[in-house]
Amino acid sequence: MKALASTAAVAAACAAAAVALAPSVATAESYPVGWGPNPQLPAPEHTLIPTVDVAPAAPWSAEEHPTAAAGFTVTAYARKLNHPRWVYTLPNGDVLVAETNAPDKPDDDKGIKGAVMKHEQKKAGAVSASADRITLLRGVDANGAARSRNVFIQGLHSPFGMVLVGNNLYVADTDAVLRFPYKEGETSIRTPGTKVMDLPAGTINHHWTKNITASPDGKYLYVTVGSNSNAAENGMEAETGRAAIWQFELATSKSRLYATGLRNANGMGWEPQTRALWVAVNERDELGNNLVPDYMTAVKEGGFYGWPYSYFGQHVDTRVSPQKPELVATAIVPDYALGAHTASLGLTFYEGKLFPPSYHGGVFIGQHGSWNRKPFSGYKVVFIPFSGGKPSGPPQDFLTGFLSKDGKAQGRPVGVAVDGQGALLVADDVGNSVWRVTPAATKTASR
Repeated sequence: MKALASTAAVAAACAAAAVALAPSVATAESYPVGWGPNPQLPAPEHTLIPTVDVAPAAPWSAEEHPTAAAGFTVTAYARKLNHPRWVYTLPNGDVLVAETNAPDKPDDDKGIKGAVMKHEQKKAGAVSASADRITLLRGVDANGAARSRNVFIQGLHSPFGMVLVGNNLYVADTDAVLRFPYKEGETSIRTPGTKVMDLPAGTINHHWTKNITASPDGKYLYVTVGSNSNAAENGMEAETGRAAIWQFELATSKSRLYATGLRNANGMGWEPQTRALWVAVNERDELGNNLVPDYMTAVKEGGFYGWPYSYFGQHVDTRVSPQKPELVATAIVPDYALGAHTASLGLTFYEGKLFPPSYHGGVFIGQHGSWNRKPFSGYKVVFIPFSGGKPSGPPQDFLTGFLSKDGKAQGRPVGVAVDGQGALLVADDVGNSVWRVTPAATKTASR
């Protein structure tokens, strides 16, 4: 442990020196606690009973909606959906929405802890049968709502990520990647999907959401698979192929682990300037209110990011046994912390032209909200500016108001995407809505 501590100290010193020499538009003091490229991490707190504090669901009324940043307005692009978790914009401007929830996972609900978590999830509006479908929203009317809605694909198995490559639409179910034939303009696909890749699932399937994106050249798919536990308490044998991003080559159907040690990676996007793959990652719980920050980072091929043995580089998680100090020594420090327990799920770079120039090239993060922290954290969408392919400043609140004044969750943001006109779309799984944000004076009605 002394050798490991020494390694961690050297790594921390090197990281601090690098930050000190790097150009920056903001000082460390201007970042909120647990945010930014060099967050100050407190000592871990170990308690017999973990903090459980979930905002009870109290969905919006028909007249209510979140609050957009100054100069912007928000409209309901679609209401009365069934637990919408993810959104994806097709090249013709149609919007796909994954209406989905967790599959059956009986071995994840065992024991006292499992029962408590299931109770809290029910209170938070997260326990309901999965609709298992993808809905297509088309056009924008004068009120900012979709002109039409159609069931696009049904009979899925807890779908989440979606990506179009050529004339094929790939959908990440909880246990497999499926391929569907796509024809522009169609409002439904009735041809059964073809399985192209199995994904880790099973009776635990702790982090069930699987996201998917394609490389800019269309040669590869990248698929996120979350861990089967908080910090390996189910044993490493249950983590085979998990806590990772997989790469799938379309020409050969060969798959391989692309990056590992990512506890629960979700949103992925290609940074516009460098075309590097970035990902939003949920970190571990039960180490205190301010540990461990979620983060976003550029993903290095073959990189290891610590889970479960360490966090934010070489900070050792002593709960994990046996330890692997030689692996911890290689753990990559993430690029940017996103606050502790914020449940940062959505990630999209802004490449539209509708928003002011200060937003161009930056990233929006959908933060689903905490369950393991007092006071609450997350429950909002934030924007982080980029310059030279890297984050260049503190986070800015962009869409808020998901928590009522008395601490109830009127909504919880998940997926974020930019639509064909440059507006921001936000999937809200508690509010059962997709919100659309535009500059206040913009009129963007379309077919």
